[in-house]
Amino acid sequence: MNATIEISLYALTENYVQIVLDFIAKIKENKELEFVTNGLSTQIFGDYATIMNILTEDMKFVLEQVPSVFVLKIGKGILKY
Repeated sequence: MNATIEISLYALTENYVQIVLDFIAKIKENKELEFVTNGLSTQIFGDYATIMNILTEDMKFVLEQVPSVFVLKIGKGILKY
């Protein structure tokens, strides 16, 4: 099943910009998915299971490193407008 996921990371630390940029770079390593990043969030388009597997691992890594908050929106299908 295809899905669109919009994710925002709020790293609650002084060097939050680098943490956010590193997180985005890490998730973008997967070439099976499509990404659109702007100043507020990153949208991920592709297979739901693939996206969730990547996010589960990479979000856990960030949460173990620094106090953080993630905000996600999940929709069925490829939702581009």
